[in-house]
Amino acid sequence: MLTHIQVAAAKPADKPYKLHDDKGLHLLVRPNGSKLWRMRYRFLDKQKELHIGPWPQIGIAEARTRRDEAKARIAAGNDPAVEKKRARLAAKFAAANTFKEVAEEWILKCEREGLAPVTLDKIKWLLAKAYPVIGSLPIAQITPHEALAVLRKVEATGRYESARRMRSVLSRVFRYGVATIRCDKDVAADLRGAIATPKVKHFAAITSPAEVGALLRAIDGYTGQAVTRMAMRLSPHVLLRPGELRQAEWSDIDIESSIWSVPADRMKMRRPHRVPLSHQVLAMIEELREITGHRQHMFPCMGKPRKAMSENAVNQGLRRLGYTTNEMTAHGFRAMAATLLNESGRWNADAIERQLAHVDSNQVRRAYARGAYWDERVTMMQHWSDQLDLLRDGGKVLRPDFGKSRAAG
Repeated sequence: MLTHIQVAAAKPADKPYKLHDDKGLHLLVRPNGSKLWRMRYRFLDKQKELHIGPWPQIGIAEARTRRDEAKARIAAGNDPAVEKKRARLAAKFAAANTFKEVAEEWILKCEREGLAPVTLDKIKWLLAKAYPVIGSLPIAQITPHEALAVLRKVEATGRYESARRMRSVLSRVFRYGVATIRCDKDVAADLRGAIATPKVKHFAAITSPAEVGALLRAIDGYTGQAVTRMAMRLSPHVLLRPGELRQAEWSDIDIESSIWSVPADRMKMRRPHRVPLSHQVLAMIEELREITGHRQHMFPCMGKPRKAMSENAVNQGLRRLGYTTNEMTAHGFRAMAATLLNESGRWNADAIERQLAHVDSNQVRRAYARGAYWDERVTMMQHWSDQLDLLRDGGKVLRPDFGKSRAAG
């Protein structure tokens, strides 16, 4: 039997050689100086070898203990080399099924399905906050209280809406894990109600006809970037969401048919949308074409013309005009139109909702609304532009005062 002195004194040679111990255990000495414990055994009449581990990390006593354990498994009818290989594969499989690995795989699936880049960025931003807490844990072993720790970390910053969205994103990752047989349940589903509920905050919007007129006159007097001014001028007429407007491309516009078509991958609800273009909008589009018609985007980013305009550009333009975040927002143009169109009593509420690209929760009504109300929407959008002109012409054009004061029109 080998001694510690013999093992420590063994020197490398030109070729690998073995120092034998007992009951099949031996030490393999390699030319590079490494020393590895091995064990020879027979299983099902085949000569095999089990790799026990390196010396000095595994000493003589530990090597003999592992040899004896292996022989006990052989006596029980199990092959220790196969068991070791399976354990190694299981560990590798578990490492590839951490929460982060599964989440990144799910994100790739979302990208292939055409989820909007801005939505993907928000999801990645939220998951980046979750990774330090649960990213390295096997997804199947994550407990509800560990997922709650992620939400509490976000909640502690006062971002209750972000915490709510975080729970939803975590839940979607866990559900994907269940679908791909990496975990048994969505532990985030148990956390509904465990965090503070954010107060509903509506986008600030001007809905008084007189104030709408004053706003339109202020926009006409805007002296900032021409592209931002055109985005603000078009916003109240087309009823698109800010992201749908700023990412618009010239290929979306059909001048002959007077239609602005937004593809599904740029719509919030992932459904293609059409906007009937009034005479006023067509004129503004031709004016904008003189500025950006040679670009892909109708509203390119300043300094980065190959990209779309910043998501804050219209809001910043409103701030320059003196409107605070509690008075008017880029999203508020939609609320403005919805309020005044509904109050007029002239239009079918479903036609207004369809023009706003809202999706009806009733599947039958949604299927009908998808192809209905087009003629009414064409008439409505022209009437709406005419009304905006009347409101705008109710007073003189205002010049911006960059937030110091704002005169009433």
